[in-house]
Amino acid sequence: MTAQPLDARSQAVPTLDNIRQTIRELCADFGDDYWRATDQERRYPQEFVDTLTRSGLLAALIPAKYGGLGYGLTEASVIMEEINRSGGHSAACHAQMYTMGALLRHGNESQKTAYLPEIAAGRLRLQAFSITEDKAGSDTTSIETVAVRDGEDFIITGHKSWTSRIDESDLAFVLARTSPKSEQRTYGLTLFLVDLRQVRAQQAETLEIVKVRTMFNYATNQIYYHGMRVPTSAVIGEVDRGFAYVIDGWNAERILLAAEAIGDGYWFTQRGADYANSREVFGRKIGTNQGVQFPIVDAYMKVRAADMMRFEAARLFDAGQSCGAEANMAKHLASDASWEAANVSLNTHGGYGFVDQYDIERKFRETRMYQVAPVNNNLIKAFIGTKVLGMPRSY
Repeated sequence: MTAQPLDARSQAVPTLDNIRQTIRELCADFGDDYWRATDQERRYPQEFVDTLTRSGLLAALIPAKYGGLGYGLTEASVIMEEINRSGGHSAACHAQMYTMGALLRHGNESQKTAYLPEIAAGRLRLQAFSITEDKAGSDTTSIETVAVRDGEDFIITGHKSWTSRIDESDLAFVLARTSPKSEQRTYGLTLFLVDLRQVRAQQAETLEIVKVRTMFNYATNQIYYHGMRVPTSAVIGEVDRGFAYVIDGWNAERILLAAEAIGDGYWFTQRGADYANSREVFGRKIGTNQGVQFPIVDAYMKVRAADMMRFEAARLFDAGQSCGAEANMAKHLASDASWEAANVSLNTHGGYGFVDQYDIERKFRETRMYQVAPVNNNLIKAFIGTKVLGMPRSY
């Protein structure tokens, strides 16, 4: 069954049930065999992303005036959840959802009108976010990539790690230092929206891409900028103020990735329950054994609880209210729940859980990421401890 595109000009947002149904119909054309093959080949799921783009769903957060669906983060999170719940892997395209915020909230009108309609129509793809560096890690204010002003351009030189999907993108956000680091740690960083088409056509030698193979299919890279020239019109917001634009999108990112982990959690518990209901050993279904049944139930209840925190965080975000604590807790709870569900499902399948045709081992590897990305769960605990509970900082 092929999903019908949602009306990109509609001012009315469909119900969450309708959105879920649309995505499930779309994902039905991309079953286990498809995702297993792309994982084994470490191949970008181009066909799936193209289909999702044509449906308009990747433009969910783009306002209707620019040709998008004009949804809130709640609806966008359901899209991500249902992709993972179907057995797919949202990492192939999730960045276009949460990176969009920097352009939407901090780009100028010229940038918005130039790029957003093209992205919404699927003619441009914004998937790459080039922020992290090996030495800095989670300490973004310590990045060393520099952008030096040269007339009407900036020249970017440096190295980035974990820059995913740059080969699959037309545009990329790049964070670079434009002023020396000072006591005001967050000052001096500038966010650029780089048109990769121009770079590839005119100065390809200034952009070096080294592919990184990971334990799951993630299309990530090490990037070396060798004096890459970008126009001043690529600056998002104000020069030296880019760090604020990056962290402004962190809450949305955490909520969306929490939704992905929740989708995984539901997938694992359903697969575990299905196997427990069908597998017979010693003349009876293994699901009749409480040692098999109860761990699946425990995992399912924790996924449901994390799901509620996801919706609360998304509700606050959509209402324009403070949601840092809720967004971080949603990511933490969801990633813990999905990881427990993954282990329970693997245990339920026994040795077959390690066999690729059951897809448990693939999703097992994929859901492990949420423990450490986009932020390590221990850093979330430190945030909640100091910022919410008022305890002293340990670092």
